[in-house]
Amino acid sequence: MSRLPANRFRPIRSTLGIVAGLAIAAAITPAAAAETPWFPMKVYDASSGTPKPAEYTPLPKAEKPYKLCVLFPHMKDSFWVAVAYGIVKQAETMNVNMTLYEAGGYENLPKQLSQFDDCMASGADAIIVGAISGAGLSKKFEEAKAKGVPVVGVANPLPPNALPAAIYVDFVAMGGVTGEGLLAQAKPGDKLNIVTFPGPAGSGWAESFNEGFKKAVAKNPNAKILAEKFGDSGVAVQLQLIQDALQAYPGMNVIWGTAPTAEAAIGAVAESGRNDIKIMSSYENQAMLDALNRGDILAFATQYPVGEGAVSVDQAVRLIEKKPVMSFAQPLASAVDKTTVPKLQMDLVLAPGSWTPVYSVKAK
Repeated sequence: MSRLPANRFRPIRSTLGIVAGLAIAAAITPAAAAETPWFPMKVYDASSGTPKPAEYTPLPKAEKPYKLCVLFPHMKDSFWVAVAYGIVKQAETMNVNMTLYEAGGYENLPKQLSQFDDCMASGADAIIVGAISGAGLSKKFEEAKAKGVPVVGVANPLPPNALPAAIYVDFVAMGGVTGEGLLAQAKPGDKLNIVTFPGPAGSGWAESFNEGFKKAVAKNPNAKILAEKFGDSGVAVQLQLIQDALQAYPGMNVIWGTAPTAEAAIGAVAESGRNDIKIMSSYENQAMLDALNRGDILAFATQYPVGEGAVSVDQAVRLIEKKPVMSFAQPLASAVDKTTVPKLQMDLVLAPGSWTPVYSVKAK
């Protein structure tokens, strides 16, 4: 069983599901409820195209020990570790087999395509995918559909109706809540000279985060986007982008971007002596929570990645068993700052610090 050091970083993103038009409220036994303390989970049911408030409750158990194959872009950041935690715990609760593959980064679409083929060849009953590129995987989705293998999208955005079920946040809205959070903390007359570091170009979520953030801050005439710097969501890549921006944009006083961006920025800003620079993260991970508590960042946004992972397992089982499934669920994105962090349902946001990620679950 492959493992990853528990103190390594990993990113986040996404949501939950039920069939269009159906509000599923499957009752679960007290014993099952104790095993799945995250549910019922509040989400938006966007199956019809119009998001509506809903609650997601999974099935108590799968009818058989199905084989689920899971594909992630990487496990370099605590976001994806959180999604993995939700998947592992829900697979254990529902008593299904699970095997997880990660591609090593957003630049590795060919590897994820090959891993998708491996899932198909292994006889998986369903595939759960955090897509490096929804468009890039479209032919694989068609191949799986033709062979009767259901595929569920988790955390990362996909083309409309690409899959029979998916769970991911409205990324434009999620970017927007951080922009609104920045404006709320700015003093009247403050000049906000911002450089954004949205994440990997072509991922879909990075562009959408950036779009939502820019729309929100455009409401303040004193807010100006100086530049947009796209790059892989690894700390080393982000650090280089930040160091370059500190040289190129001396007037920059706001850094907004991925969680690894914010992590890298804390040290880079301190080293440069620029205590006037504010830092915000577009999503959550353990480092962002720690940084917020220390006062190193203003805020971060959350999409409850643990919950996303857990929901994706239930969606997969429902599809296998041909039971009603929310075809498109979205978590309720929210900005988290020092005033709101005490109210956060942390067990839906981050894996426990003591949890060491595992890449397989064996049904009993």
